[in-house]
Parts: sequence; structure tokens; C-alpha cells
Amino acid sequence: MKLNARDANAFFARPDPNAAGLLICGEDTMRVAMKRQEVIANMIGPQGEEEMRLTRMTGAELRKDAAMLLDAVKAQGFFPGPRAALVEEATDGLAKTIGTALTEWREGDAQIVVTAGQLTAKSALRKLFDAAPNAYCAALYNDPMGRAEIEAELKRAGLAEVSRDAMAALEGLARSLTPGDFRQTLEKVSLYKLEDPEPLTPDEVDLMAPASIEAEMDEVFHVLAEGRSGDIAPVMQRLMAQGVAPVTLLIMGARHFRVLYTLAASPGGPAQGIGRLRPPLWGARRDRMLRQAQNWSVDRLEAALDVFMETDLTLRSAGQRAPAMALVERAFVRLAYMARR
Repeated sequence: MKLNARDANAFFARPDPNAAGLLICGEDTMRVAMKRQEVIANMIGPQGEEEMRLTRMTGAELRKDAAMLLDAVKAQGFFPGPRAALVEEATDGLAKTIGTALTEWREGDAQIVVTAGQLTAKSALRKLFDAAPNAYCAALYNDPMGRAEIEAELKRAGLAEVSRDAMAALEGLARSLTPGDFRQTLEKVSLYKLEDPEPLTPDEVDLMAPASIEAEMDEVFHVLAEGRSGDIAPVMQRLMAQGVAPVTLLIMGARHFRVLYTLAASPGGPAQGIGRLRPPLWGARRDRMLRQAQNWSVDRLEAALDVFMETDLTLRSAGQRAPAMALVERAFVRLAYMARR
């Protein structure tokens, strides 16, 4: 039986004890591992593995011994309680073996949990679990985490007091991080807020957010908009070391300055325009970009956007021989001096 995203999350949180099996598949191995960990913990309880009520095996091991899974499903544990049999890294070649275990499954047997990588709709494993009346298939996609998933991770991390703006900041963070990285970030936030009764704020989310290439790029654009020409070279060196393409810097920089232009050109000025931005800005980044927009006139921002366009055209021209990153850095220095006028 196929599970959509909402039903899959509900199943992971409260597994059906009458289900013979569950297939979790997806391209993101960390996302699959997190959901597998969650559903098994909810199937057998927090002490289930310690009480030997979980049998683990890999797809390679099952291929060598086809009876291993059915033996684990039918085996009687020493400790009372629900049991589970986990098959990791399964492939379509195991569809027949797993299908036999599902057919032979009876109430009181160990529930079967199978994990796999990305499987097409024509995959034998997916067809097996989609068609089985007593089993479920949850295909995980690399979509941003939804509100319900974020709230579940907050509960897991013990973060009960979260302001509305902080939740919006977390949703933005979840769109840029993998589920595994997002969970690790929440663990850091939880430690930071230990014994702090005040609600979580957007600034605290920004403080705990992991450093990334995107953060480095954001920083160089803040440097330009604030006229700090002396800080350009160090940030550019770090970006070069990380392999960021010059054209990418121009595209992202033009996007940053278009936001500033939108704020500066807004009726009522930047202070009025920032509340109408979509997607909205939050926390320290919001305040910083508001100050930048207030420091630039509309005419100077138009000239800045022209610099981005001219540099981009120069990089793409056939006769251009100068080092691309040097041209970008020179354009950035021009922009930083423009901010001081």
C-alpha cells in the first residue's frame, strides 16, 4: 500500500501493529536512515534493541542466506514485546525473498522494515509493497522539510518555546539544509537554550545555523553593500578555495542588490518595503539589509546592477582573457566604493 508524505509521517510516528512490513526508499540516505530509526523506535520501544527484539541484516547477507529473514520474522524472543526484522540496502533482486516473508507473516511475528535507495515506480520491490494488502511503501523525496516534520524535530530536541519569527527562521533553514544537518543544528540550539526559559528567537537560530558556502557568499555581498572594501579579499580567497564559480558570485550578488533596489524604490521607503518582501527576511539579516537599503539611493543601486551586468557580459565574451575571478573582485571593489558616496 502506497503512503503519501502526510500518511507516511503519521505511520512513522505511530506504526500500525497489524502491518506485516514497511519499505522506506529514497535518494537521500540520511533521510531514509532517520525515518527508519524513528519507525523502528516506535515499533519496538526505546529498549527494544537492548532487549534483542530487533534483528538486523543487510541485503547482501540476505542474498547469501534467503531463509534469514523468515527465520527472524518467526523467531521467538527471550524478552516479551513487539519485534522487528530490518533489511538494509535492499535491491529488486530480493523482492521474491521478501515477498515470501510478507506472505508467511502472521499476527505476533516480527514486523519487517526494508530500506533501499531510490527506486523507480516499476521497481519490483516497490510493486511488491504497493500491492501487498498488509504492507506499506514510503518513498522519500528530496523536498524541503514540512511544518509537521519541523515540529516533530523540535519536540525531539526538547524545544517547546519557539517564537513565531523563530519558527519562520527555522522553516527557512530547513529549506537549505538536509534533514540530518537540520537535526544536528536543533541539537546545538537545544544545548544553547538549556535551562533558558525564554522563547527561541530568530537571532539565536542564525547564531546556531551551520556555516556554508551560501553563508560565505551572503557575507561578501554584505561587505559590498556596506562599503567595506578592505574585507573583500579575505572572503574572496575563502570562496575561491571552496570552488565557487565567478559567474555564480555575479548572479547571487545581483540578486542581493535587486532586493536592496526593491526596498529603496518602495513607496514609503525601505522601512515600509521590507514588510512586503516575499519571501520575507527575518532576524539579524532583515535588520542588516534594511540598514544597507537606507544607505543606498535608487540611482546608485541602478548603477550597481549595471556593474553586475557589464561584468557578467565581459566574463561571457569570447575575447576575454583576464582571470575571471580577478574581474569579479575588481567589480566588487568598485561596488564597495560606490557604497561610500
